[in-house]
Amino acid sequence: MRWSASPRILRDPVHLVAFGFGAGLSPYAPGTFGTIVGIPFVLLMAPLGLMVQLALVLAGFLVGVYVCGESARRLGVHDHGGIVWDEVVGYAITMLAAPAEPLWLLAGFGLFRFFDIVKPWPIREADHSLKGGLGIMLDDVLAGIFAGAILYLVHLLL
Repeated sequence: MRWSASPRILRDPVHLVAFGFGAGLSPYAPGTFGTIVGIPFVLLMAPLGLMVQLALVLAGFLVGVYVCGESARRLGVHDHGGIVWDEVVGYAITMLAAPAEPLWLLAGFGLFRFFDIVKPWPIREADHSLKGGLGIMLDDVLAGIFAGAILYLVHLLL
């Protein structure tokens, strides 16, 4: 099955999650729209405490390895631009390091998008080295860790 910009793809639960509940269908900047989908998840997780947040992010990662890999396999394209669940999880990782308040949400959004787009080493290496769902997810996990580390340092200094 080849991907098209049709919402019909979202009838399949695997594609529905992998495409960020439709955000990946955006013809412009689907990764940015996928990151936006992460904001409500971050806000819902914020009051749950760090250990529960970590468990939920780990669960999101494991789900992502499967759905992103399976969606890519069904589409016949490794890391198709419409697959954005990796952005949702990467942004959630970023926001583990800071309060879920408007300024921090925006700063985390900008930092995560920066690292996800620029892909400095080792993010670029992970993006090019690994295939399947793990390869799709890992570069965004690393981008989230980089962005989160900066947020955490800034939070400590303030």
